[in-house]
Amino acid sequence: MAPVVVCGLAVLLLLLAERFDHRVGRGVAKLVASTAFVWAALAWGALETAYGRWVLLGLLCCWVGDALLLSPGRSGAFQGGIAAFLLGHLAYAGACLQLALDPAALMLTVLGAAAFAGVVGRWLRPHVSAGFVGPVVGYVVTISAMLALGAAASLSGGPAWLGLGALGFAASDLSVARDRFIAPAFRNAAWGLPLYFGSQLALARSVAGVAAGG
Repeated sequence: MAPVVVCGLAVLLLLLAERFDHRVGRGVAKLVASTAFVWAALAWGALETAYGRWVLLGLLCCWVGDALLLSPGRSGAFQGGIAAFLLGHLAYAGACLQLALDPAALMLTVLGAAAFAGVVGRWLRPHVSAGFVGPVVGYVVTISAMLALGAAASLSGGPAWLGLGALGFAASDLSVARDRFIAPAFRNAAWGLPLYFGSQLALARSVAGVAAGG
């Protein structure tokens, strides 16, 4: 499918731009890759269901976040990017609520997500300045809620792509956190960027199953 191919090629170029610190290449490749996952969702029928429209909203929020994080040295742009991704997670959570959720599956995934949040919180706390503690805590809680809902929806008969996308998105955020707060290095992008864009494509793909009634 054309948008998937475009996204994959753009991510490869983005990694090269990150490796050699090519600012223009980084900006072009990142926005092309982000635009491709929005394109993919539309091609897969995102506008056909309430679920799909919530997913599309999440993807658009992530597009905005990607654009803002092209200026990582600017604190305002970083905070704006984090806010956009926070809204993206909330939109994906809203999408999950359009699907049937089995109470037992939800209880199981909430426990797993709570453990995830606890581990991430303990990992980040020594490295986060006082001014960022509140936003980071709120973001981790939101990620964890989205992860719990996405996994529960998949376990309840929803699209498997949803659970995979939610898990991958949550994991990819760890690369951003490590790069920002702990140890900036290309290796964070080397695994985090493919995982992030792959996760957005998985979330985009999930709308096809719902649109088709699967």
